[in-house]
Amino acid sequence: MLKIQNIGKNFGGVKAVDDLSFNIDKGEIVGLIGPNGSGKSTTINLICGVFPVDLGNISVDNRNVTGLPTHERVASGISRTFQNIRLFKDLSVWQNIWVALQQDSDQSSGWMQEWFGNSKVQKEKIKEILVFSGLGNRFNDLAGNLSFGEQRRLELARAIASKPKLILLDEPAAGMNSDEVADLRQRILDLKKLGLTVLLVEHVMDLVMNVVDRIKVERIEFFNRVDGLQMCRIWGKSAKSDLQNHLLARNCKDLTDL
Repeated sequence: MLKIQNIGKNFGGVKAVDDLSFNIDKGEIVGLIGPNGSGKSTTINLICGVFPVDLGNISVDNRNVTGLPTHERVASGISRTFQNIRLFKDLSVWQNIWVALQQDSDQSSGWMQEWFGNSKVQKEKIKEILVFSGLGNRFNDLAGNLSFGEQRRLELARAIASKPKLILLDEPAAGMNSDEVADLRQRILDLKKLGLTVLLVEHVMDLVMNVVDRIKVERIEFFNRVDGLQMCRIWGKSAKSDLQNHLLARNCKDLTDL
């Protein structure tokens, strides 16, 4: 489904992503983890086309999308959420979904009237997406009036609305309390029931361990820096159970604990 082949990205003299390769099969949830600054979010941006790769190839459903602009990658079935919520907070909940539904449309000069008028809005589809996302009772509310957890749900609902094959989740649990993380866990598992493929970048290991099929790591090497801070190195890929044993042995619930 998703095939990453030896991709690399430099920013100036800094290697943000270095010779990264992995595959995700259709319907899988795969976790990509690592300390801050290890290139996780950059990898998502490379897959989406926000940044061009310096080396390597990216394929979705056997189609090489490496050189495609972002909107063409969306059309090929890639959708995403962001670390920092990016909603239209002055629009209603349903209007935020409508924007996502229309992103491939050829809008005329009267697009504002079509978007926000009642005649052409696919409200039944929007209601279906919002009910699935646990926001069925917030249909007409302003996005800016939602709680933080509800805004996260709306961002996920908007990603679903673009009819993706692959959803990239960039630290979706950032800023959430434990109840909100528990709700998010079920939402992610529900994506799999829809047949979607998910790449999850996340620091909250309790969430990762309870939703992913595989984790993109090989082993974790713990070490103490000269200044006394404890750090870790992550290599290649390993079984989820191996990583879990490492974390449990060190009583870690979050990668920031490492």
